[in-house]
Amino acid sequence: MDATKDTRRTALKVEDLHTYFFNRWGTVKAVDGISFELKEGETLGIVGESGCGKTMTALSLLRLHPQPAAQIIEGKIILDGEDILQIPERDMRNVRGPKISMILQDPQTSLNPVYTVGNQLIETLDRRDDILKSDLRKEAEESLRRVRVAAPERRLSDFPHQMSGGMKQRVIGAIAMAGGPKVIIADEPTTALDVTIQLQYLRLLKDLQAETGMGIIFITHDFGIVARMCDKVAVMYAGRIVEEGPVREIFNNPSHPYTEALIGSVPKMEEKTDRLYQIDGQPPQLYALPVGCRFTNRCQYAKSKCVEEYPRRFSFGENHYASCWRHDDSWDKIPSSTKEEITQMLEA
Repeated sequence: MDATKDTRRTALKVEDLHTYFFNRWGTVKAVDGISFELKEGETLGIVGESGCGKTMTALSLLRLHPQPAAQIIEGKIILDGEDILQIPERDMRNVRGPKISMILQDPQTSLNPVYTVGNQLIETLDRRDDILKSDLRKEAEESLRRVRVAAPERRLSDFPHQMSGGMKQRVIGAIAMAGGPKVIIADEPTTALDVTIQLQYLRLLKDLQAETGMGIIFITHDFGIVARMCDKVAVMYAGRIVEEGPVREIFNNPSHPYTEALIGSVPKMEEKTDRLYQIDGQPPQLYALPVGCRFTNRCQYAKSKCVEEYPRRFSFGENHYASCWRHDDSWDKIPSSTKEEITQMLEA
């Protein structure tokens, strides 16, 4: 048996998930056939531009996609060995919180302004069968203490507007983890925080993960956070995962042009430059997606096959995959004259 083999249990497995919106413009393919796996104690980063499907993926995993406009068309979400897409909606209350939970992006809008922090935290804890009613407040204090909130016994009586942004984000984390979930989805939880508080919050999440063994899905635009927090990363573009692999491998050997462009967009403090790098063009409209690769109109490596057919997945080592025809060696077998004709057609 290979001593280096990862023996951790799979906490979450997503297979060919499709979430579509149906409106007057047509069918918006927000999540269009994504698959990934998350093990216990592992952190998966999901990165990509705004509108690529990151948050809709997260909402779909909790079956909180906005209905009836959005519908999960097909796929499997296997959580703790059970496909939660087969569970009746009334039973999802036993899944959200105890098994999977989410830390939303904006703590200001996530907390109810007319209830105290204690009210909102105790409401979550009250759904657990292993806590007596008489112990709820004590457990709420412990939940705040676990996320490093000072004087938790006093803070339980505070309203959200009496707390700073960083403190409110910790409260959101406490509520998300109150049910003891196996998987936490953190949807850009540091966006509203300043740099110093961001670092503290990221360190807190890693400490809590080490204590509980929970799996974390971290949604972000920031590759610096990916490097600090994640074990592996999935790069999303126009509703699909275009590259996936271990963080170190993705940084050292990006194999999809979009991944290259995202990494190239990160400013390098040690280098002097007159102009920051940018990715030209815009992502395609999700209700009018091209037949071929969705990055073709922005890609410097594009060829005719990219327009005609969506690329298959190529492997670049253990658990490192990318969907890009650039790595198809059959292109090298095409005569040079034919390549020139194809190139001229693309340029035209």
